[in-house]
Amino acid sequence: MKGLLIIMFLFTVTLFFLLILQRFSSKNKLTETRVNRYLGSVTEVEKAAVQVPKKFQRTMQLRFVKQTVKKYLAKKDKTAHIETLLSQAGVPLKPEEYIMFKWISIALGAGILNLIVGNLIVIPLGAYIGSVIPKMILKRRQRVRLKKFNDALPEMISTIVGALRAGFSFPQALKSVAEESSSPMKEEMELVLKEMQYGVTIEDSLNKLKERMPSEDLNLMVQAILIQRQVGGNLATVLDQIANTIRERIKIQGQIKTLTAQGRLSGMVVALLPVILGGLLFVIEPDYITVLFTNTIGLILLCVAVVSCVIGFIFIRKITAIEV
Repeated sequence: MKGLLIIMFLFTVTLFFLLILQRFSSKNKLTETRVNRYLGSVTEVEKAAVQVPKKFQRTMQLRFVKQTVKKYLAKKDKTAHIETLLSQAGVPLKPEEYIMFKWISIALGAGILNLIVGNLIVIPLGAYIGSVIPKMILKRRQRVRLKKFNDALPEMISTIVGALRAGFSFPQALKSVAEESSSPMKEEMELVLKEMQYGVTIEDSLNKLKERMPSEDLNLMVQAILIQRQVGGNLATVLDQIANTIRERIKIQGQIKTLTAQGRLSGMVVALLPVILGGLLFVIEPDYITVLFTNTIGLILLCVAVVSCVIGFIFIRKITAIEV
C-alpha cells in the first residue's frame, strides 16, 4: 500500500512539473494571440484559446506568484547572486523561477521522506535534502560547463592568435572563435560580441565574461589582453605563451587525477558502503533494519551515521584535491 502511494505521489508531482514547464515555455503565446486578434489575423483556434477563462486565470496566477517571488528576492538582494549562479551553470531560468522550483523540491523532499519512513520527525530532514538538491544540480552543471570551457580554451586562444597574425582585429578574431567553437565557448563568445555591438567596451565585456566563467586560465588570458591594451606590445606572442602554459597545466592536472584516483575511490566507498549494506540488509531481513526507521533512537543513530559518512567523504575529497 505504501509503495502504491509513493507511485501515485510521484506521478502527480511529474504532472505538476510538466504543467509548470508548459506555462514557462508558452507564457508569451497569449499576448501574441491577443495582438493578432486585434490586427485581424487571428484564427478560430486562437480565438477559442483566448476566450478560455480558466486558462487565462491560471496563467495570471502563475505570473502573480512569479512577481511575488521577484519582489521577495529584490528585498533580500539575492537576484544578482542567483542570476550569476544560473548563468555560470548555463540554466535558462530566471531567479524567481529557480526559487519556485526550489520550494517545490523542498515540499517533495519532505513529502517523499515522510511517505517512506512514516514518521513526522523526518520532515525537516527531507525539507533540507530538498533544498540542497537544486543547488547541488547547479554546482554540478557549473563544474561540467566550466570544464568544457577550460578544455576548449587553449584552442580558442590559438584561433585568436592565428586570426591576429593574419591581420584581423581582436573583435574579428572573437567572431571567428564564435563561428568555429562549440558549446559553451560558442555561447559565451557570441554574448561578448553582442555586448560589444551594443556599445560595451572590450574591457567591460571581458570582465563580465570572467564573472560568468570563473576560470583561472581565462583570468590569465583576460589580464594579458587588458595589460596589452594599456601598455601595448605583441598580443599574439603573449597569447601563444599563455596557450602553451594552459596546455601544460591541463597535462599536469590529468597526471594528478590519475595519481589520486585511489584516494577518490576510497571516498566513494566510504560514502556508498553503508547505503549498500543497509539495502542488502533490508532485502535479506527487513524486520532487522526497519527498527532504525521506526524507533526514535534508531533515527538519531541513522542521522549521526549519515553526518559521519558525509564528513569522512568531504575530508577525503579535500585531501585528494590538489590545486595546480
